[in-house]
Amino acid sequence: MESQLLVLSDLNFNLDVWKRELKFQEGEMDYFEEKLEHIAMRNPGNDTMIQLEGFQNKIIREREVMGHLRHKIRMKKRELAKTKFENNSGALFQEKQVLLKDEMKTFVKMHYQLKELMMDFFLKTLN
Repeated sequence: MESQLLVLSDLNFNLDVWKRELKFQEGEMDYFEEKLEHIAMRNPGNDTMIQLEGFQNKIIREREVMGHLRHKIRMKKRELAKTKFENNSGALFQEKQVLLKDEMKTFVKMHYQLKELMMDFFLKTLN
């Protein structure tokens, strides 16, 4: 039972880390949206506005995915709380969490790819 509680504690730690990661990335998206607004107020050309709109759409989609992942994390935390009172269910929960881990890994990778593209865009347009 004690080893099961340690595993559950580790799983809870992972969920908390992922939750914080999403909060940080959402803050970055807020900051990037502000920069996009500054660029839009400069009345740039059509090409820049098209790129700007594309980034805005990607930010909207990223926020949707963040909401979906936050929901999954909340559900996993609830499930984890129930699991603490059941015998031998920690292993099953751990297997189920691997899917969420993969989703988070994919999301983080895509977030940083978008971030790099936006940083390059800002370097070109804010000079």
